[in-house]
Amino acid sequence: MKSIRARYKRWQNFKTELKQKNKINFYLIDAIETILVALLLALILRQFVIQTSFVFSGSMEPTLQKGDRVFVNKFIYYFKTPKRGDIILFQSPYHDKKEFVKRLIGLPGETIIIKKGIVFINGKELLLPGINVRRDFSYYGPITVPKDSYFALGDNRANSADSRYWGFVPKNELIGKAIFIFWPISRIQKLN
Repeated sequence: MKSIRARYKRWQNFKTELKQKNKINFYLIDAIETILVALLLALILRQFVIQTSFVFSGSMEPTLQKGDRVFVNKFIYYFKTPKRGDIILFQSPYHDKKEFVKRLIGLPGETIIIKKGIVFINGKELLLPGINVRRDFSYYGPITVPKDSYFALGDNRANSADSRYWGFVPKNELIGKAIFIFWPISRIQKLN
């Protein structure tokens, strides 16, 4: 730690001397230093805290529309477990380096049955107040969500390739929780 402080102090002394001798070089070095620090902070934020994601399909309509851009909180699931109703971002089940956005419906250990498009979890009908789901009339299950996995569905059930087709979302493939639509401007809003 002392070594880092000593180097930092030497760097500051160098900049002070440079400012007195050649202001143009000082401002140039200062600008480069500022850009490098900003770039480093942006990379750290992107890797561990927040990222943006593009919605490339209509599977989450009307909540998310094709072309929406959302902010995703990447660190939330380090501190709390995902909960039913969260809009999650996760690695594509097709392993094609894409990211999918769906609504988390089933938690580990729960039994999911879909009858005429109505979702039942452990025998009780799933109600998500305030969330507009475009139902279909499909049948699915019963199936039990394995440990460290989740069951995800699109809000536009008739037009969504989701856990009914490609299976469960492994916990280690969760990227984060979608929290906010920031583009287009006309659709800016916080997500439930």
